[in-house]
Amino acid sequence: MVTAQDIHRYIEEQLPCTFIEVRGEDGQHFEAVIVSERFRGLSMIAQHQMVYKALGERMKAEIHALSMQTFTPEVWALRQSHN
Repeated sequence: MVTAQDIHRYIEEQLPCTFIEVRGEDGQHFEAVIVSERFRGLSMIAQHQMVYKALGERMKAEIHALSMQTFTPEVWALRQSHN
């Protein structure tokens, strides 16, 4: 059974990130917040596709559902300053 820590590691191995948080208790449904400079200039769809690519075949075999929020470091910093 895949864990939130596994998904965190899978993403981090393939995509340079400044922040990643993955949550999920049941081993099938996960939520992630991912911050990467590589997202700069990309649409949200392209950002999500980049994460799916980092996860590769695991999205089909191990991970049933992944809900994610993706941010550039600048947008993430702005969001954090408003919380």
